[in-house]
Amino acid sequence: MNSNANDEQNTENLTWEEIRTEHIVQDEWIDFRRSAYRFPDGSVYEPFYSYSRRDYVVIVASDEEGKYLCVRQFRQGIKEVTTEFPAGGIERTDGREYGSGRDSSTSEDALEAARRELLEETGYVSDDWRHLLTVPSNATIADNYAYIFVAGNCRKSGEQNLDETEFLNVRKYSADEIEEMIHKGDFQQAIHIMAWLLTQRR
Repeated sequence: MNSNANDEQNTENLTWEEIRTEHIVQDEWIDFRRSAYRFPDGSVYEPFYSYSRRDYVVIVASDEEGKYLCVRQFRQGIKEVTTEFPAGGIERTDGREYGSGRDSSTSEDALEAARRELLEETGYVSDDWRHLLTVPSNATIADNYAYIFVAGNCRKSGEQNLDETEFLNVRKYSADEIEEMIHKGDFQQAIHIMAWLLTQRR
């Protein structure tokens, strides 16, 4: 955060003070919390629920013919099969599945995670990488960040190497087809839609 943003935050006096936290579920996968906060006017309110998960990468990847690599997989939150870009968690060295990936002592480099996830999910590699943005995944209730990358001129290098919980198919789409899916509500990951829109601006 730059100095002007810090000065503005200090003069606005909008920060909440966390005064009590209960870890409802805290295992190697997630830290799900119930907290009480003191508001700027001094009043206290609870409960507020939040969780901690791993930071992750999203890759807007296109092949040498300009087609975009997408994956089709079941998402249990909405109980539907979705179309989205390759994505996955940034590996941690401390055995946990949550906590900020911005600490290089406990997590792999975000670009290396993006290279790995693209290869594992699609069997494709690229020598043309660009970092677009790092953004909170869901600032209201979660503390993890999404690292958005673009990978161009992707070429087939091998087969998929999926995790035991991953069941997905690779599909290629033109830019027009992705635009149509977004407008019809058939491309259902918000961060992935944001990533796509960013690529179209640059």
